[in-house]
Amino acid sequence: MKTRARGWSVSLGLVACVLFACGGGGGGGGGPDGSTGGDASTTPDAPNGSDGGSSSTDFPSSAIFYQDISNAPVDSNWNTIYQDALASGWGNNFQLDPSFNVNYADSSVTPRQPTQDPGAEPDCDDAPVPVPPGGKIEGENDYECTSGGDCHMLIYQGSRLYELYQGSITGGQSTGGTFTSSCEVVWDLTKDYWQPGTPYSRGDGCNGADAADMPIAPLLLKKDEIAAHQIDHAMRFTIANSKIDNTYYVHPATHLGGSGTPNQTIPYGARFRLKASFDVSTLTTPEAQAVAVALQKYGMFMDDGGNFFVSATTDITDVIDTHALATLQPSDFEMVDGGTRINFHQQNCTRTPVTN
Repeated sequence: MKTRARGWSVSLGLVACVLFACGGGGGGGGGPDGSTGGDASTTPDAPNGSDGGSSSTDFPSSAIFYQDISNAPVDSNWNTIYQDALASGWGNNFQLDPSFNVNYADSSVTPRQPTQDPGAEPDCDDAPVPVPPGGKIEGENDYECTSGGDCHMLIYQGSRLYELYQGSITGGQSTGGTFTSSCEVVWDLTKDYWQPGTPYSRGDGCNGADAADMPIAPLLLKKDEIAAHQIDHAMRFTIANSKIDNTYYVHPATHLGGSGTPNQTIPYGARFRLKASFDVSTLTTPEAQAVAVALQKYGMFMDDGGNFFVSATTDITDVIDTHALATLQPSDFEMVDGGTRINFHQQNCTRTPVTN
């Protein structure tokens, strides 16, 4: 089981959550900025259901996750971070984590209101969530979180993406049962949250569905794109909390949860790129080679604490072995320039939660 540390914003005065990530969610018909709701005009109404995760409904192409960083400069502190946090390895072999499930709700689904700690606001949203029948959460076969893990609930509906940390419905069905969440986040898929400006993303210091407060579903490796040998986005990875900076993060992260030495370990939001000099042909399958090419072009973001994994959907094992890239070492990567280090302990989350 993965483990992670996560802390609420200092302004909330809450005890740190120690586990995986804090969830997200939301529902109804409006965008996080109060815009009129409904399905995106370019996005057909998806049928209700659950699959490993293919979606054409992710963020605008200008978003940072789709940027080609092949020629981006290396971070000035990379050598120190590598020597102090990664010279001994990732912590386990480079591998893919097929734990995540992506759910799709059509417009007929009646949203349900999850119960969460009132102290989660303003970091977390408090909107009803359209839970489609037949779906499931991370690490489970339905909607009930029995493992005590992250239990991320990921749901697309039209122009919205709902992401919940520890989303759970007793009995495991979309209707009936008690619906709870440790934190929910509502993303408006028509909006590029990561353009320079204030507030950045959902707000500096704000908690979210994972410790970095970055979207999860758009960064997952998915079966269809691996099979097509065409991966056009950055990925996300998790790593041991002891290797993660406990004070500073870099954008696009706005939150953290590590326990490592400041400025010597990996900041939340760090973007790792597979070196251009790495010979992709040394990987034995075209699917593994496709993942490696994407790592050279788009990289992977450090988004959460736990064992070392690159996050993926449950069905990727149909097309790739989870250890197909096991030969990749930290020395094969470099951290691209992360920009300004932001002291998490000096941030207060200030935002208006999405409530409908």
